[in-house]
Amino acid sequence: MATDSSTQTEALLPEIDEDDFVIITHQEVNAARRPRFLNDISDFIDSIAEELWPINKKIHDKPELGYGEVIAHYTLTAYMKTQPGWTVTRSAYGMKTAWVAVYDTGKRGPCVSFNVEMDALPDIGHACGHNLIATASLAGALATAHLLSLYSLPGRVVLFGTPAEEGGGGKIRLLAAGAYRDHGVDISLISHPGTIPDCALTHTTAYIRMKVEYFGREAHAAAEPWLGVNALDALITAYNGISVLRQQTMPSDMIQGHITDGGARPNIIHAYAAGIFVVRAATQRRLEVLVEKVMGCFDAGAMATGAKVKVTKLMAYKDHVPNRLLGRSYVRYFNPLVPEEGDGGRDGDGNEVGGPNKIPEDQEVDAMRGRSGASSDQGDIAHAMPSIMPGFKIPPGPGGAGPHNPGFAESAGTRLAFERSLRVAKALAGTALDVLTIDGLLDEVKREWRRSMNGSR
Repeated sequence: MATDSSTQTEALLPEIDEDDFVIITHQEVNAARRPRFLNDISDFIDSIAEELWPINKKIHDKPELGYGEVIAHYTLTAYMKTQPGWTVTRSAYGMKTAWVAVYDTGKRGPCVSFNVEMDALPDIGHACGHNLIATASLAGALATAHLLSLYSLPGRVVLFGTPAEEGGGGKIRLLAAGAYRDHGVDISLISHPGTIPDCALTHTTAYIRMKVEYFGREAHAAAEPWLGVNALDALITAYNGISVLRQQTMPSDMIQGHITDGGARPNIIHAYAAGIFVVRAATQRRLEVLVEKVMGCFDAGAMATGAKVKVTKLMAYKDHVPNRLLGRSYVRYFNPLVPEEGDGGRDGDGNEVGGPNKIPEDQEVDAMRGRSGASSDQGDIAHAMPSIMPGFKIPPGPGGAGPHNPGFAESAGTRLAFERSLRVAKALAGTALDVLTIDGLLDEVKREWRRSMNGSR
């Protein structure tokens, strides 16, 4: 159990006369505020850093696309098989590159889980930093298990290897297969690198990707165009309708699309046209409203031209709603680890960029930092159980490059980025240990989760 920080701080003060005073250094105050387990967590993760660095580098330097993370799968599971007390299952739940590792104390208690992402982006490698996500979750889970053993604490730790976050929805498939239910998971922890200041309360957008197809009829475009039904005109009408719709959408609404099939030749009335469209919104409830409006644009294209329309859902992610109680624990562990003088971070152009940053204790400010237009299948996890996905800052690549840019992939492979992911791992482990050791906290976390879900769905 963590000791009240004010009591610890008072313990630093000797008995003094009322006319006397004493000077306390920042270091002494910070030491007094350190949570109970932080030193043990930090020492353990520091002790395995040199083991984790080559794993991190191999994943980064051998990028693999979703459901093809063969090297990452083998590298991570081979390492976990060397760890005492862990039971490892490769190619779990019908997916070649999914895996599960379980540490069970044999004593009844909460079950905390960590998600490990492994996939890269086409052509630009680990430009979303999934090697760092894997490292943070791996180190965090190992540290949690180490302290369970060190202090003979009850509970379980489960590490999930989750394929294909980049559009493949590996976590959604694991949920559907019952992976989290089978292991009785109570909370899910993960993190994500970026170039914005560190935050605990990352909230991503709800998202759907759709394929839209229009079917018309061919005719000679010069001789007898009136005999044709122009599928491309239908698609262009829908595209323009969406462009007009954007004037009436909310600031957090996003609609993007591109044409994948635009017809055969200019002198043929186009019998087939297709495109891929993505719709995002701040919440699942808002996404449903926005998708209905977009579907109206698709229908309008068909009505205007006489073409037939077919819409196929390709993938959908729910918004990630962070659990504020878990976020508070994370901040409590993370902030004491932030060096006052920074760690010398430089961007890809050699400029000093500062960081890491302490996370504001005011959760409204933290939530503003953590609001993201991106989407993740961790959102579906957050709708199934309490979750946090803290964001952590690494230096940008050349030209200020952030995620989904080749320059960010360069930054994600640096030793400094790796070291920052270990700092995150320490705070994730601390969050897990709070849930495992503080009486009543898990119940409060679940109550808060139910309240947040009622507001999001």
